[in-house]
Amino acid sequence: MAEEVLIDPNGKSRGHLTPSLLAVAFLSSFGSSMLYGYNLAVVNSPAQYIKDFFNQTIVRRNGSGLDEETLTLMYSVTVSIFAIGGLVGSLTVGMQVTRFGRKGTLVHSTVLVFIAGGLMGFSRLCGSPEMIIIGRFITGIHSGISLSVVPMYLGEIAPKNLRGFLGLVPSIFICIGVFIAQILGLHEILGKEEHWPLFLSLVVVPTFIQLMLLPWFPESPRYLLIEKRNIHATIKALKWYRTKSNIQAEVEEMQEEQRSLSSMDTLSVLQLIRDPTVRWQLVTVIVVNAGMQLSGIDAIWFYTNTIFENAGIPAPQIQYTTVGTGAIEVIAGLIGCFTIERVGRRPLMIGGFSFMGLCCAGITFSLMLQAHLPFMRYISVACVVGIIAGFCIGPAGVPFLMTGELFKQSHRPSAYIVGGFLNWISNFTVGFVFPFLQMSAGAYCYLVFCGVCVGVAAYVYFIIPETKNKTFVEISEMFASRNACEIENQPLGTTDQLRLKKMNGYGSLVSDVEKMDRIEK
Repeated sequence: MAEEVLIDPNGKSRGHLTPSLLAVAFLSSFGSSMLYGYNLAVVNSPAQYIKDFFNQTIVRRNGSGLDEETLTLMYSVTVSIFAIGGLVGSLTVGMQVTRFGRKGTLVHSTVLVFIAGGLMGFSRLCGSPEMIIIGRFITGIHSGISLSVVPMYLGEIAPKNLRGFLGLVPSIFICIGVFIAQILGLHEILGKEEHWPLFLSLVVVPTFIQLMLLPWFPESPRYLLIEKRNIHATIKALKWYRTKSNIQAEVEEMQEEQRSLSSMDTLSVLQLIRDPTVRWQLVTVIVVNAGMQLSGIDAIWFYTNTIFENAGIPAPQIQYTTVGTGAIEVIAGLIGCFTIERVGRRPLMIGGFSFMGLCCAGITFSLMLQAHLPFMRYISVACVVGIIAGFCIGPAGVPFLMTGELFKQSHRPSAYIVGGFLNWISNFTVGFVFPFLQMSAGAYCYLVFCGVCVGVAAYVYFIIPETKNKTFVEISEMFASRNACEIENQPLGTTDQLRLKKMNGYGSLVSDVEKMDRIEK
């Protein structure tokens, strides 16, 4: 008996959320994306203990300790080297996903986490601060890879009506990673001096679970058909992910994309930049990925404790207040995930960036007035919470989703390289420049972030069309008029003109030649 096919109000077939789709989304995000959030926050709680370890090690080696400025510089390198590793990892994404596939890249990259976890976990035992720094760099490489590959993988295996929902699952797990690091960093759990090596090395646990389970799931069907031209593996993967959906329509949509790419291999970054048919898609990737980091979210996270201190929150209670902001991140991420397929990508981006811009302006005015109006301190706390919530509800995850949606198969790996590179370089720039900006501009420095947020919101409003429930080919056609070009639609060769016949409720591929032979008989 044929399986149920879901129909939307317009009469088009829709896929629905199967257990296998949900499992692979959770598993790939749990062992990869979550580690990015965890590594962002894990160094905050044991900061003083790590500095003491650095100083004690130098004393044992040289007989004298480090001055405060050198010690701070050494710790800053330990924190910021993570972003440098992420930048390096993002540049390898195109080569790896083309060679190993989407799932294969995630599986192969797990070895980096085990190496990094071992280095950081045994650093105190070996008396080597260098092991922490190298371990942070290697975890950065892994995060640089996974931040691009996980959304790419989920975007390609998801039905078009669920692509937004599954595309935001990684951003939820990033927030969960931050939240877990904040909870484990409490003094009552792993926030004591003797526990910080274990705290840093716990990244190996979710990665081990991912390594044990993810290889059992299929590769991206789109990758298997369009790049590997493996029909049987494609059908097998679709059967796994679409137990109650119509795979015929989906294979025909992939074939339509394959026709437009029949004379084109995977493009390099330079070829992507030179391609006039994707000019506005590329500009969009640049704007939304750079804007995501230049919105000031990293500066807000970094200075949250200072703002809470200025608001009069007792020092012992600040760690619990910080955990509260982590919970708000997770809740906001869940709201975005469960509403994106209803409201679309544009409202979440426009609303998120606009709200962040409003709160950035609110921080500026509250900091200016809090010396005269004591209650303004609490306004600044509310604005910090608002910025974090506004970011997590849309701008935290939609840019990665959008990077995959705006490009077809041949352009997608290089688009993720561009997006990942801009994301990490912007992250590093904000972390490096913000202290100087704050010293020179004072409270007005947040108006810079306000301007960025408003600018990105305006760009999304005027330039980016809604991509909800659209195929990759349909999205390319929407940009064709803006790019002043036509979409190629070359016919497939005889052996590639494939159709589906029903078999056991799923369907299998049959060529037009075979079909004609049967008619003649």
